[in-house]
Amino acid sequence: MNFSSDTMQLHINSGIGYLTYNALSEIPFIRHAFSTKIGENSRSAHNMDLSFDHGEKDLITENYRLFCDAAGFDYDTLVASSQDHHTFVRVCTEKEKGIGIYREKDIESVDGLVTNEKGVTLVTYYADCTPLFFVDVKRKAIGLAHGGWRGTVAGIAAKVVETMQENYGTDPADLVCCIGPNIGKCCYEVDGPVAQQFYALSKAPFGKGSCQRELTEGLYNQQTDFHISPSDFVFPKDDGKYMIDLKEANRQILVSVGVKPEKITLSDLCTQCNSDFLWSHRATKGDRGTMSAFMCLV
Repeated sequence: MNFSSDTMQLHINSGIGYLTYNALSEIPFIRHAFSTKIGENSRSAHNMDLSFDHGEKDLITENYRLFCDAAGFDYDTLVASSQDHHTFVRVCTEKEKGIGIYREKDIESVDGLVTNEKGVTLVTYYADCTPLFFVDVKRKAIGLAHGGWRGTVAGIAAKVVETMQENYGTDPADLVCCIGPNIGKCCYEVDGPVAQQFYALSKAPFGKGSCQRELTEGLYNQQTDFHISPSDFVFPKDDGKYMIDLKEANRQILVSVGVKPEKITLSDLCTQCNSDFLWSHRATKGDRGTMSAFMCLV
């Protein structure tokens, strides 16, 4: 394994590997981590697989307990998403602890989670798609979201900002956001119909003058004249295919709704290029485990 990153640190504790963002590690009231495939449960088909869809529940539960012990999370406080590439964001409180982990899922479509309560650990899932981390450093609220290509073009990043503003009074200018690790523009090839949906982001209803409901209710009060530029994240190839930069697409959506550019960090890790320690759906042709993002207030 050859780990190299200017934005993230790799930690190995009790044989379990996890990543943290330099930018988020500077915030004293949160704990966060992104899991890897480093670590071994001899009974698990895929190293450190954290998806209950892939294996026996007791084996995945064991992986969760191993990871929580290594990264410093309380297993009893976890609440998980239920991802299907849409944009529903769940507001989590103490009442939701355990859902999707040791309690049954009660909502079938949850691609984002937010909370402002200590003792609630948010958990979302990945294996090439884009993890999005949100921290309101003034109101002390946090969010995680899963941004596949469908969720990205549908504006999951903007939806989390909106949900945090509605529920916690978040000013987008107070958010610190981190994006990735995911499949990078070096590896993420798509066909024409998918690329056209990314091109359509130039007319997406984000930012200044977009959704009248949001503006009349006072949301996105940090309006911006920033315009999304698909030429920065859609790259045509000679064979009719396109390379997509999911990190940059999500970054521009965040800026368009008022997040300050200097408060957004993009991971420099591609899951496919680093499939020796990160799970990648494309690298394994679907025979893979699943990684998770974790974050809580402390």
